[in-house]
Amino acid sequence: MNTLTQYGFTDPIDALFTLHFPPPPGARPARVIRTDRGRVLLADQDGLFHLDSDHLDSDCALVTGDWVAVAGGNPATGGHTVVGLLPRFSLLRRKRAHDPLSEAQLLGANIDLVGVVVPLDRPLSTNRLERTLVAARDSGALPVVILTKADLSTRFDDVVTETIDRARGVEVVTTSAEASDGLDELRGRIGPGQTMALLGPSGAGKSSLINALTGSSRQGTCQVRVGDGKGRHTTTARELVPLGDGAVVMDTPGVRGFALWDAEDGLTDIFTDVEELFPGCRFSDCAHDREPGCAVRSAIETGALAERRWQSYRKMERELAGLHRRQEAANRRHSTRSVRSARDSAKDYRNRFGEDE
Repeated sequence: MNTLTQYGFTDPIDALFTLHFPPPPGARPARVIRTDRGRVLLADQDGLFHLDSDHLDSDCALVTGDWVAVAGGNPATGGHTVVGLLPRFSLLRRKRAHDPLSEAQLLGANIDLVGVVVPLDRPLSTNRLERTLVAARDSGALPVVILTKADLSTRFDDVVTETIDRARGVEVVTTSAEASDGLDELRGRIGPGQTMALLGPSGAGKSSLINALTGSSRQGTCQVRVGDGKGRHTTTARELVPLGDGAVVMDTPGVRGFALWDAEDGLTDIFTDVEELFPGCRFSDCAHDREPGCAVRSAIETGALAERRWQSYRKMERELAGLHRRQEAANRRHSTRSVRSARDSAKDYRNRFGEDE
C-alpha cells in the first residue's frame, strides 16, 4: 500500500481527480496531512513532503484533509507546487474565537466521521456536547460520540445514560485506551478510505485514543490536573494519522469553546425534536414565550421538552442570527466602499480627461 492510499486515497477520489485534472498528466494527487504556520505537510504516492507558502496558491487556503493537485517544481530545488484543489465533500468549521469581523476557522476537510470526544473523568458539559454535535452535523460528516477514560469514572452508568440522552440519537461508543475497552467497536466504525476527526477539550484522551488505535506512541500525551480535570495541549496542530488499512484519524488540539458558523442545518438536525413542535403553535409567528397555544411552552410544562434543552437551542439560534447580522452589515459596508471607490475613480477620470463628447 503506497503512502497516499494509507491516507485515504480511493478509486472515487482518483476518478474525481481525473475529472478535474484530466490527462495529459501534468499534476498528481496529494493530501494535506498537516498545516502549521504557513508550512504544509503533504502525502503523495511516494511519501511525505513539506511545502512553504512560496509554493502555495495565495487564493486557496488549505486545510488538513484537503485533496490537492501537485506539480513538480524546480529540478534544482526538488520543490513541488500545489496547482489545484479538489472540491470538498465535507468541511468542519467554527467561528474564530474573539473575532469581531466574524471569520470562519476551518478545522478539517473531507471528513467522513466526527468523533465528539467526551471524557468520563469529569462532569458532562451538555452545552459543549450539543454545540459540537451541531457543528459536526453541519459539516456534512456523521457525528459519533466517543466516551473516553471509562476506567477512571466512578459514575460510569450515570454519565453514559446522561450522554446518550443528550446526544439524541447520535451513536455513543464507550472506550478506555488504558484498558483497551471499546477500541475494536470504534475501529470498526472507520472503514478503509474513511477519515474520522476527533474533537474534544484538552486532556480528553484524544491522543491516547489514537495511540491505542495505531498500537504505537506516535502522539504525545500528558497528565491532566487532578483539581479540575484539565490538561495541557499535547496536540498543537490538526494532523492526519493513518491506521494502516487506508482508514485515517485526525487528531486536533483541544478546544475550550465552540462558536458556531453558519450552522442552521446542523442546528435543525440535532434539535429536530424542538423544531417539530413549532407547527403545533396556535400562531404562525409565535415567539414561544407567553403566547397562548404555544406548543413549545406546553411541552416544557408537561415535561416532554426539558427547559434546559430549549434554552440551549434558543442560545445557539440567537448566536447564529447575530452572526448573520454582522455578516450583512460587513457586506453593506464593503458594497458602499466599492461604489464610493468606483465613483471617485470616474470623477478622477473626468477631471483628467474631460467628459466624453
